[in-house]
Amino acid sequence: MKRYVMKSASGGLRPEENAFSIPYKEALNPAQYDAVTTLEGPLLVIAGAGSGKTRTLTYRVARLVEEGIPPSAILLLTFTRRSAQEMLRRAAALLDQRCERVAGGTFHSFANLTLRRYAEKLGFQSGINILDRADAEDVINLLRTRMGLNRKERRFPRKRTIATIYSRAVNKVTPVEEIIRQDYPHFLKETIDLLRLYETYQAYKRENILMDYDDLLIYLRALLEKNPDVQEALSQTYRYIMVDEYQDTNKIQADIIRFLAATHDNVMVVGDDSQSIYAFRGANFRNIMDFPAMFPDTKTIKLEENYRSTQPILNVANVIIERAREKYTKVLFTQKKYGTLPALVVAEDEQTQSQFVSQRILELREEGVPLNEIAVLFRSSYYSFDLEIDLNQRNIPFVKVGGFKFMETAHIKDLLAHMKILANPVDTVSWHRVLLLVESIGPRTAQEIFQGVTRSGMGLHGLATVKPKPRYAPAFERLRKELQSLDGNHLSLVEIGARLMRYYEPILEKKYDDYPKRAKDLEHLLTIMERYQHLENFLSDMALEPPNASVDNILATDYEDEQLVLSTIHSAKGLEWHTVFIISALEGRFPASYAVRRDEDVEEELRLMYVAATRAKENLYFTYPIDIYDRGTGMILSRPSRFIEGISEEVLEHWSLVI
Repeated sequence: MKRYVMKSASGGLRPEENAFSIPYKEALNPAQYDAVTTLEGPLLVIAGAGSGKTRTLTYRVARLVEEGIPPSAILLLTFTRRSAQEMLRRAAALLDQRCERVAGGTFHSFANLTLRRYAEKLGFQSGINILDRADAEDVINLLRTRMGLNRKERRFPRKRTIATIYSRAVNKVTPVEEIIRQDYPHFLKETIDLLRLYETYQAYKRENILMDYDDLLIYLRALLEKNPDVQEALSQTYRYIMVDEYQDTNKIQADIIRFLAATHDNVMVVGDDSQSIYAFRGANFRNIMDFPAMFPDTKTIKLEENYRSTQPILNVANVIIERAREKYTKVLFTQKKYGTLPALVVAEDEQTQSQFVSQRILELREEGVPLNEIAVLFRSSYYSFDLEIDLNQRNIPFVKVGGFKFMETAHIKDLLAHMKILANPVDTVSWHRVLLLVESIGPRTAQEIFQGVTRSGMGLHGLATVKPKPRYAPAFERLRKELQSLDGNHLSLVEIGARLMRYYEPILEKKYDDYPKRAKDLEHLLTIMERYQHLENFLSDMALEPPNASVDNILATDYEDEQLVLSTIHSAKGLEWHTVFIISALEGRFPASYAVRRDEDVEEELRLMYVAATRAKENLYFTYPIDIYDRGTGMILSRPSRFIEGISEEVLEHWSLVI
């Protein structure tokens, strides 16, 4: 198809800057201005952390409209509806209400609208019904039951896990069996049945004119690929396309953009290859790296001026990301030339690491830094468990993002309930939790057993007076023998914990599809137990919150909404704080030992460290404990993360703790 490029109404002469109502040159730095005013052809904007990406997109929307482009010809795709609405609202505030008529939304919302318009092209004569995630899980469960895959005598994934496997396969454009092998190896023996169920699920949706969330993207790509007339019509309609967070797109979304730009190539994608950290969701790092190949003659603009952090923090971030094998080289800089040098703090053990972080937080608060301007970031949720204990002892309120607080994880509660019974044989709540874990014991039976034990007056040995019914007798006998063997036995606390873990492992495997990850939490709990000699002291320190506390009500009102933030790094992306602590920056934990098997996984872990470092505005601390025994690998961990090891002390100050 021959392309004919239309010129602007002024005959191709661009208006002078003073003809615009918005002072773009004054409001933007040179790189931002270049991105905002480059309107024709493919444009790749590499937006470094804190470099004003949203501001650039907002001003570009206003510029397009002010140049005379009809709002209906502009398409803005983002990853949340809220971000699209916010950008268009800001653009309207800059210019006028025309900006709010720009087509903006998520890939999925755009796909939904488009597919409904062209339903007949897809063979959907009576319209389309969309399954949300909960609906999709219910359909999978219905089919799972019909196929006899829910029988109690066999171990088969639950509906949520199955839906996750199927969704991950679609988004990563990877066969289901490969997803199982990579992410769920403990279900490898169920591969054939999971594939059968997958085919049945696809057939069910076709027969009932249904699409799930992932189907929206699949069908949109198919619509564009197989219908040249539709592809041309949509490409002519949306002559200026902008995509935010392009590093987080998957292969299907990249294909959709290529089809939508078939007649013009006026595509601006904004993103940061150095912040591509969501491969587990299907994000494809190659999309942003290969954009110039997909769109020849791409112009690349780098936004490198940072408006968040001091230069000393950016110096560390620049060194970290320079170690990436594949990247768009950029060097972040700021007008905030001076500031505190970031620190690498080595602690003799995990407890000392926690004590340092807590003490420094209290000092910062005395210096005038509010708690909610301080964040502790970590690679995995359970790395903060030890710190949570110390924060609680010091009465430092916190909220945790990207994982449950220590006492809110069901598997931790399960194990601790067994230990509480050993310490207090009349603990009603713990007895019920433990008994309900026994197969075929329900609430009424649990109450009867507890009452029988209490009436006997024999403590744990009162279990021997219970006459179990045949349906739960074997499992009950296993519990009885385990508890009675531990009662009064002069074992160390960690030995008691290890024994109970071995007892609980088959229950954990049956109860949770993600039991390998939860087992890691329990191993970490054993590490914490090593610090204690007495069961009662341990249980007392573990009681961080009442048993029924939830994430929603952990925030104490008498702190005037001032809480320290604990967060996984994945959940912290896009956020910023005055002071950031990155804890357990330890080789074997960050990167995790399992992530070093493939180069691309190591590269993503490196980018994760970069994201963590660039959340800090004024203070940045990396901390790591030494001589940590990793139960999973049997190794002693003692080196700082490879991502920060060897950084010059002129850039990263080394601290030693004096106790």
